[in-house]
Amino acid sequence: MQSTYTVTGMTCGHCTASVTEEVGAIAGVTEVLVDLATGAVRVTSESELDPRAVAEAVEEAGYELAP
Repeated sequence: MQSTYTVTGMTCGHCTASVTEEVGAIAGVTEVLVDLATGAVRVTSESELDPRAVAEAVEEAGYELAP
């Protein structure tokens, strides 16, 4: 299953690495691809993810999901 989110505030490779690490730690996530230029984060998972879990992971990395 794939979901795409938009993350605001990322400005460098370290930002994308932080988001990738935190979102990748969510149970069931198998792949996280972050596009720094657009802020798009594509998440592949074994089953549907709780959007709140994704938002919390992004916030843990220091960023926010776009509304």
